[in-house]
Parts: sequence; C-alpha cells; structure tokens
Amino acid sequence: MAFLEWILHNLRDPGDLIRWGGYPALTAIIFLETGAMIFFLPGDSLLFVAGLFAGKGDLNLALLLALLIPAAVLGDATSYLIGKRLGPALFKKPESRFFKPSHVEAARVFYEKHGGKAIIIARFMPLVRTFVPVVAGVAKMRYRDFAVFNVIGAAAWILSMTLMGYFLGQFAWVGKHVEKFIILIVFVSVLPAALEWWKHRNAKPAAAPPAP
Repeated sequence: MAFLEWILHNLRDPGDLIRWGGYPALTAIIFLETGAMIFFLPGDSLLFVAGLFAGKGDLNLALLLALLIPAAVLGDATSYLIGKRLGPALFKKPESRFFKPSHVEAARVFYEKHGGKAIIIARFMPLVRTFVPVVAGVAKMRYRDFAVFNVIGAAAWILSMTLMGYFLGQFAWVGKHVEKFIILIVFVSVLPAALEWWKHRNAKPAAAPPAP
C-alpha cells in the first residue's frame, strides 16, 4: 500500500523525485518506462515538471534534453529487442504486479491499426508507449525503419513536454497550480488510449458470410 501511495504521489507531483534524484533519476525513469516495461512511471508529468525546474534555473535545459532524448531512444530500442527475442510467447506470460497481458494486447491492436507511425504516436500515450515498441519487435518490424520512428518519437515527446514546462514555468501562476496542470496533462495523455480501448471493446463482431 505504501508503494502504491508513493507512485500516486509522484504521478501527481514528481517534484520531490526530481529534487531527490536529479539528472540520474530523470534519465533512469525515462529509460525504464519503455526499456523495462514499467508502465506506471510518471513520464509525462515528470518531463513537464523537469521543464518547470529548468525554467526556474534549478536544472540546465540543454543538459536535460541531451540526457533524456537518448534515454528515451535507448528505452524503446531495448523494448524492441525484448519483443524480438521473446516473440509471441510474450503474450502468454502470466499476469503480475509489473506485467499486464491486457496492456500488451492493447498495444498490439494500436500497432496493427497505425503501423510504423504508432511508434511516434504512442510516445504521447501512457501505457501504450511502454508496450508498442515490444510489439514492433514481436512483429519483426525492420529495425532501420523502427529506429527512424523511434528517434523522431523520442525527440518529439521529450522536447514538447519539457519545453512546455519550461516556457509555462515563466508564469508565476503556473507554479502555484502545478498539480492541476499535471492532472490535465495526464488526463489528455490517457484520453486517446481510453477512447481506443472503448471503441475496441464495443466494436461489433463482423457479420458471418451468408451460407452458400
């Protein structure tokens, strides 16, 4: 229970985590969220608050980006290799606290719908971004193509979230209401995946072909 409370606290406000761990913690979390399939880490909110800290001068923006973009690229690359090595057997792994087969299945559906560009789109969707690169590996997507989508998606995600925090952090009223901004960011990030899941859940099965 204490572990769950710690996760929820850092999802709401990862500022304490940044103060405690600094650059190493930020880099490790961005890598682990996709590189180790740890889906509950505070990716979007962490980047936004890191940008706020950089805007106040507590972190160096250039160093932050130089560390986090490669970490995001390496995370997806690692997950791709995991998927390629484990193959379809990954979908049969038993459920545990840190692994949910339903999340892998949702990522598979998302990947099948969007193809290679799913690697980019998924960066902005919690849960889905953790497992889409794994599914790409299982599907044996050509690594050269995967690498291009991976770098574009990683750069777009890190830059957009961090710079949004950096520039909004120039306004004092943002700092006073940071938790509300984080809740909004998490809600907007989760919404596309939730809608995709709802559509898939309520999709009518294809009608059977008429008998000859």
